[in-house]
Amino acid sequence: MKLSSITLKAIYGLLHDERPRFTPRKAAFRAPKGHLLPTRWLSAVCALLSVMLTFAPTCAQERSGDLGDGTFANPVMWLDTPDPDVIRVGDDYYMVNTTMFYTPGAPVMHSKDLVNWEIVSYIYDRLDDTPRYDLRQGTVYGRSQWATSLRYHDGTFYAYFSPNDEPWQGYVYTTRDPRKGWTLHSRLPHFHDASLFFDDDGRVYMFYGTGQLRELKPDLTGVKPGGVDMKIFERDSTETGLLEGSRAVKYRGKYYLLMISWPEGGKRRQVCYRADSITGPWEKKVILLSDFGGFPYVGQGCIVDDTEGRWYGVIFQDRNAVGRVLTLMPCTWKDGWPMLGDASGRVPAVMPKPVSGQKAVPLMASDGFDKPKFDMRWQWNHNPVNDAWSLTERPGWLRLATQRVVDNIFLAPNTLTQRMAGPRCSAEIKLDVSGMKDGDVAGFSAFNGDAALLSVVCEGGQKHLVMTEENVTLRDKDKAVTAVNRTEHMRTPLAQPTVYLRIDADFRLDKDTARLYYSLDGDTWMQAGPAFKMRFDYRRFFTGTRFAIYCYATKAAGGHVDIDWFKVK
Repeated sequence: MKLSSITLKAIYGLLHDERPRFTPRKAAFRAPKGHLLPTRWLSAVCALLSVMLTFAPTCAQERSGDLGDGTFANPVMWLDTPDPDVIRVGDDYYMVNTTMFYTPGAPVMHSKDLVNWEIVSYIYDRLDDTPRYDLRQGTVYGRSQWATSLRYHDGTFYAYFSPNDEPWQGYVYTTRDPRKGWTLHSRLPHFHDASLFFDDDGRVYMFYGTGQLRELKPDLTGVKPGGVDMKIFERDSTETGLLEGSRAVKYRGKYYLLMISWPEGGKRRQVCYRADSITGPWEKKVILLSDFGGFPYVGQGCIVDDTEGRWYGVIFQDRNAVGRVLTLMPCTWKDGWPMLGDASGRVPAVMPKPVSGQKAVPLMASDGFDKPKFDMRWQWNHNPVNDAWSLTERPGWLRLATQRVVDNIFLAPNTLTQRMAGPRCSAEIKLDVSGMKDGDVAGFSAFNGDAALLSVVCEGGQKHLVMTEENVTLRDKDKAVTAVNRTEHMRTPLAQPTVYLRIDADFRLDKDTARLYYSLDGDTWMQAGPAFKMRFDYRRFFTGTRFAIYCYATKAAGGHVDIDWFKVK
C-alpha cells in the first residue's frame, strides 16, 4: 500500500505530537491512482487524521487529552504533573502531584473519568520550617513538597510528604472533604518518596526509600515503638542504583509495591514487587518499559481501579522544558502482576475514556483579576509576602508592590506563576507601570532556572523595555543564589504608562522555544530579542517552565505595578 505524502506527514506529526500543517480540505486522503486501499487501512488512517485535526486549535493553546468522542489521547495532561498519586473514593478520583517550591503547595485535583482534572484544593498555603521558604538565607528551589502520598481511610483523607531538606521531617495533613481545605495532623520522620499504607488489620505502614518499611502508630502521630522497621528486599543484580517512587496497593490478598529503577546500561522503567505478607519475601517484575511520542521513557506513578473493576496506570513522562506530563494507560492483571500499557506493553496514543460525560477543564486559564481570591491555577514562587499584593486596592487589577530590595528575579518575592502547557501555548498580560520607582523591574517571564524575561526597567526616571536571558547558579547545601548570568538582547525606551507583553511557547519534540513580544496598543506586536531555548534541569528547579509575572526593587521598596489581565491566547 502506498500513502500520500500528506497522509504520511500527518501520521508522522501524530507520532511526534505535532500539529498538522495543512487544512482539513487539503488533508483529505486519496489513494494513488490505480490503487484501492483496504478498508482496514483506510479506517486506521482516518482515525489518525481525526486525532490530528483534534489537536489543531485555531490558536496556540493547551491541548485537552479528551477528544470529545468517548476517547482520549496521551499525554492526558500536557503540563508539569509529576509524581502522581491517585485514589478512588466511590466514583470520584483524587490526585496529588508535585509542585516543589511553589505555594500554595501540593495541588489536589478531582476527576470523574481519570482524564479531565480540576484543582479543588492545596494541601498547604505555606511552609515555615526555615527562612529559605521566604527566599531568605537561601532558597528551596528543587526541594520542598514532592512525591506526596494520598490515601483515604475510614472517612478521612490523608496526605504525607517530606521535603528533601532541613529539618528532615515529614508532614501529615488530613481532611474529611478535599474541597474544604486541609489541616496539619502531625509531623513524622523523613521518608523519601513514601507511600502511606493502611492494612486490613488496622495497622499502618510507610513504604519508602529503596525497599524500606516502617510501621506507624495507628493515629499517625509517630512511628510505632517496637513496630516493623526493616528492609523488605535487596536490589538484585539488574538494579545498580536507586529505586524510588514507592506506591503500595493490596489486591486479592497480595501486597504490591510499584517503583522506578535505572538499570545499568538500560532505560528508566516501572517495576513491581509483590508478596503474600507485608514483610515478605518479595519478588519483582518489570511492568512497563516504554518510550512515547519520540520522548524517552515513561515511568513513576500508580495504579487505580474503577467501579467496574478495571484498572489503570497513571504514569508520568519526562518531556524536557514543559516538565513531566501525565499519561493514562490500561493496567491488566496477568498471572497476578499489574502489567501496564496496551497489548504490546506500550503507552497507547488513543484509548477509550474510563467514564464518559465529564467535560475538560483546562489547567491553564485566563484571569481578569476581578474576583476577591486567586484562581486555583495560580501559585507563588516560594511563600508570598501577603501585604505586598492586592486584588482589591485597584478593583479589577492585580497589584504587585515591592517589599524588599533584591537584584534578580530568583530572589524576588511575590512572583506569580502558572504552568505552561503543550504542545504550544501563548499568554499575554496588560501592565500598568505608572507606579514604578527608580530601580524597579517588572514584567513577564518564561520562568525556570534558565529564564527569559521581558521587563520594564525604571532607571533615572526613564523606563525601558528590556529582554534578557538569565541563568541562575545555586549552592547545593542551601540552594542559595550564588550567581545570575544575565545576557541582554534588547532595550528600547518606553514612554507610556501601559504596555502589553506576550510569551509564545513551543514544547513539541525538539522545539522547547519561547518567543517574547511587546505591544504598545495590544494589536501590533514586536518580537523582543531572539527565540529562547527553554530547559529542564533537575539539579536546580526540577520543574517545568512557567509563565511568571513579577515586580521587584533593586534600590528601594515602595513601588508597584498593576496587571489588568492575564490572557491565554
